[in-house]
Amino acid sequence: MSEPLFEPVEHPPRRGAPPWPLSLTDPARAALEFGLLVGALPLRRAVPTGDGHPVLVLPGLLAGDGSTLVLRRILRRLGYRVHGWRLGRNIGPTAEAVAGMGERLQDLHARYRAPVSVIGWSLGGIYARAMGRRRPEAIRQVITLGTPFRLADHNQTRASAAFNRFSHLHIERGRVPLELETEPLPVPSTSIYSKCDGVVAWQACLDMPSPRAENIAVIGSHFGYGHNPAVIWAVADRLAQPRAKWTPFRSPAVLRPLFPQPDTPAESPSPADSRIRLA
Repeated sequence: MSEPLFEPVEHPPRRGAPPWPLSLTDPARAALEFGLLVGALPLRRAVPTGDGHPVLVLPGLLAGDGSTLVLRRILRRLGYRVHGWRLGRNIGPTAEAVAGMGERLQDLHARYRAPVSVIGWSLGGIYARAMGRRRPEAIRQVITLGTPFRLADHNQTRASAAFNRFSHLHIERGRVPLELETEPLPVPSTSIYSKCDGVVAWQACLDMPSPRAENIAVIGSHFGYGHNPAVIWAVADRLAQPRAKWTPFRSPAVLRPLFPQPDTPAESPSPADSRIRLA
């Protein structure tokens, strides 16, 4: 296995949501990132292409398949069989959403007779990691985009009020920490995060590195993860990894300015427990 390009930097847990300047400018920065993606389209031939395996993309809080359309279209053009979750707007772990995601994964796994790569944006990544623990035989890898799976306090996100508005419909209450674990996921996992995220504290997105778990830092907004050029490259690179030969991310030399030195949490989490139960 090749050595990682950077040595991770340890950071202690941080209490509190992102600074207000980042939160207030997040939508505008996301729009700018979309413009950068359009400008980078002539370089799309350099993006790693796929092997045709199935990919399931899960949206973030209050979002639906429309929010992941750009990402899914790009991945489809790279050769993957990409699917949205088809469950409408994501308002949290309702009975319909939890059962629907399990059925969607099962259907795709059976249809293609191959493990499915699952990409989850923000809250969608919480689901993706839970699926990775519950159904590892059906999942090839998990990729999360700005997902605060190490959330230790509701104050670490600007989305708490929106999430709690629908909590009466949730079959799993929003207890924190969201995910307690000492063992890595049983499938390869990649957490893509940004220190410029205006919705969730980036420290809550850090995984404990292991032979099959990594963190990738990018420069971008929370609302722009689905079309940020650096995120697109990193996702395409991860999906292109051979199934049995997963190795840590290494950006091409020319793209290294887009990928800051990754971080790692300073402390290990508590005993294993995945809070959200998915069939």
